[in-house]
Amino acid sequence: MSSISASAHDSQMAANEAADEVAAARVDPDLELVRLAQSGDTKAFDMLIVKYSPKLYGLVYHMTSNKDDAHDLLQDVFAKAYRSVSKFKGNSMFYTWLYSIATNMTLNFLKKRKRRAASSLDMVDTGIQNDPAFVDYGHRSNPRRQTNIHELQKKLNEAMQKLSDDHRAVVTMFDIQGMAHGEIAEILGISDGTVRSRLFYAHQQLRGYLSDFHGSELEQ
Repeated sequence: MSSISASAHDSQMAANEAADEVAAARVDPDLELVRLAQSGDTKAFDMLIVKYSPKLYGLVYHMTSNKDDAHDLLQDVFAKAYRSVSKFKGNSMFYTWLYSIATNMTLNFLKKRKRRAASSLDMVDTGIQNDPAFVDYGHRSNPRRQTNIHELQKKLNEAMQKLSDDHRAVVTMFDIQGMAHGEIAEILGISDGTVRSRLFYAHQQLRGYLSDFHGSELEQ
């Protein structure tokens, strides 16, 4: 009986250690800055803005395809986050909470824009060259390669705009920003399976939209 008890105790200890490792892995690196911001430290919140502005701008820009709208929305996102930071309880990672605000505000904006102008072509840019990641990559390329990259940017942007808002959101987060399925699910408040389903459908659509583009052009 004692050997069984010892074995059970060892198993429980191992389980506790595993749980501690998981908890440690999910320690929020932003928690200290968040706590300072919650106590009224505006410099701490400014540091969070500096940290997340580039990726959030990329998210919002790919969803709206309009640099002016993206800049305006980003300002609104951080303003709302600052007003609401006192309500952040730490039940999720701070960046997940912040991305949820950005995604919800952008989706709501897109719904209003569609009602307002029925997706007028004047309201979207013709390329994704305003994404900092693409700007940096393009500037490091030779002139011919820059031309090919610009053409890819244009075609990719056109294809992205043909997706529904929900599908464009998951493609942006997964394929462009490199988020995991679980992170996207938490941000959007949907199941992991729904994320995978949306990605599968969106990828099928994108392959169809881009089927006439030869990727080999980029190798020149």
